[in-house]
Amino acid sequence: MNNMLRAGLVILTSCAALAVPRIASAAQSASAPQASADKSCDTVASLKLPDATITAATLVPAGPFVPNAAAAGGGRGGPPPSLPSFCRVQLTVAPAINIEVWMPASGWNGKFEGVGGGGFAGIIVYPALANAVRAGYAAASTDTGHQGNTGQFALGHPELVVDFGYRAIHEMTVKGKQVTAAFYGMTPRDSYFIGCSTGGRQGLAEAQRYPEDYNGIVSGAPAIDWTHLNVSGVWLALATLKDPEDYFPASKLPAIHEASVAACDLTDGVKDGLVSDPRACRFEPSTLVCRDGADAPDCLTPKQAAALKKIYDGTKSPDGLTIYPGRLPGVERGWGAFITGTSIGRSVGYTYGTDYMKYFVFGDPDWDYRTWNFSKDMANVDADRKNRSAMDTWSPDLKRFRDRGGKLIVYHGWGDDAVSPLSSINYFKMVVEKTTGGPKAADALAPEDARFRQAARKTGDFMRLFMVPGMNHCGGGQPTGPYVFDAVTALSNWVEKNQPPETLLGAHVTNGATDLTRPLCPYPEVAQYAGHGDVRDAANFGCGFPK
Repeated sequence: MNNMLRAGLVILTSCAALAVPRIASAAQSASAPQASADKSCDTVASLKLPDATITAATLVPAGPFVPNAAAAGGGRGGPPPSLPSFCRVQLTVAPAINIEVWMPASGWNGKFEGVGGGGFAGIIVYPALANAVRAGYAAASTDTGHQGNTGQFALGHPELVVDFGYRAIHEMTVKGKQVTAAFYGMTPRDSYFIGCSTGGRQGLAEAQRYPEDYNGIVSGAPAIDWTHLNVSGVWLALATLKDPEDYFPASKLPAIHEASVAACDLTDGVKDGLVSDPRACRFEPSTLVCRDGADAPDCLTPKQAAALKKIYDGTKSPDGLTIYPGRLPGVERGWGAFITGTSIGRSVGYTYGTDYMKYFVFGDPDWDYRTWNFSKDMANVDADRKNRSAMDTWSPDLKRFRDRGGKLIVYHGWGDDAVSPLSSINYFKMVVEKTTGGPKAADALAPEDARFRQAARKTGDFMRLFMVPGMNHCGGGQPTGPYVFDAVTALSNWVEKNQPPETLLGAHVTNGATDLTRPLCPYPEVAQYAGHGDVRDAANFGCGFPK
C-alpha cells in the first residue's frame, strides 16, 4: 500500500485536483517491449500529418522539467517534476486545437495513453503527461481547441464547441498514435484513456463515438448530461445566492458534515465515520437550525437549512420533476469549492453553470442567473440541440466499444459536490438496459432488484462502476475516505491479461502513511463488514449486495 501514487490528471487554479491513482512501477510489465527510437526527435519534426502542423519536436533531457512558467506545479506552484528524457512534440489541428505528445526516449512500454482535462479544459495537462511518461507510456494531451478555464470561447463559435465536446480528443488520439508510431517505428500495442470530471466525460465520448480509439478507458466522475449538470449550477446559485441570507459559508461545512455522519454512520452496519451509501441516509437539515432562529458557527439559520435541503434534493422543475439529481450527505466537509466557494458568489458550480448559460446557450455575456425563468428558460435549454449533441455524452449505446473488446472502468465519489454521483449510477443503469435488454433504467435512488443485479453482471464483462465512500470530486474528501486507489493498473490487467477487477483496493493516506484500507466493490455491490476485526482494515470487509 505504501507505494501507491496518485497521478494528478488535471490541476486547475479554479478547480480541484482531478486525480486517477496508479502504481507507476506496475505500468511496465516484464513482457512489455523496450522499444527505442529508430528516428531522432528532430526527424519527427518533418513528419507530415493530414490536417495537422507539427510546430516543434524537442528532445528533453532527464531531470526537472517546466514547460512554461504558468505550468510549474500544474498551476499550483511547487517544484517541477523530475522526468526521464523524452521527445516532446507540439502540433496544431485547425482551427485552434493544440496537442502535445510526450514519448520516453528509452524504456517505452509499448503503450499509448490519452489524458483528459477538467472544467472547460483550456490547457495542456502537463502533470498527467509527466505521470504517464514516468510510467513508460507515450502520452498525449490537448487544450481542446481554446485556452483558459472559462466558457467565453463558445460565444459565436459553434465549431469550437464541437472541438471541446469531442473532436479535439479524437484528433489528439489519432495524431498522437501517428507521432508515436513514427518515433518508435511501431504502432502502440495497447491504448488507454484516463480522465476525471470533464476528462471522464471525454472518455465516455470516445467510447460512444470512436470505439476504435482505445482498448481501455478510466472515466472518473464523468461530467455527462452536461446540459443539466450546468442547469444544476444555476440551481445551486439560486438556492444559496439569490437571497444573501440563504448562503452558508464554508466555515459551517464541518458542522453540517458531523451532523450528517452522526445521523447516517450506522446505515451500513458499522460505526466508522464513513457513510458507505448515502442514499440510505435520512438526514434532515432542519435538525441543524440554531435555537430561536439565531445564527452561530455550528448551526444554520432556517433559510440556510432550506438552501441545504435544496442541494440534497437536486434540481427540480416547478412541477417537482427531477432535472438533475442532488448532492448527497456524509461528505459535506469537502464542499468548499463547488458549493460554497471561498466567499459568496465564488463557487465553482456557480461559475460553470452561469458560463454555460452566458456563452453556450443564450449568447449573452451579461446574462444574470437571477433572471432565470424555469418554464421559459428550461425549454430553451432543452431545445438547444447543437450544444447538447456536442456536449451531453449521455448515449448508453456502448455496443461497438464492447464488441471490439473495449474495457471501461467508471468511478465516482459518493461525496462529489461538483457532479452528482447519482448521475453515474443513472448512466450505468441505462447502459445495463441498453446492452443486456435488462430491466428498464430507473431513478438512481431506487433499490436494485435481482433482475438488475443479474443484468449488471453481464454488463460487467466490459464495464464496471465503482462508487467510492467518503470521496469528493475526483479525490480527497472526508478524513477517513478510501480515495486513493489504482484504477489504471486494474484497467491494464483487464485489457492485457483478461483479469476483470473484482474489487479495487481503496486507501486513505495521511502524510504519506496509509491509515485505512477498504475494498471498493463493483456496483451494485457494496463493502460489508465481517463483524469482527479492525474497521480500518480491508481484510475485514467483503463485497455483497445491500440487504
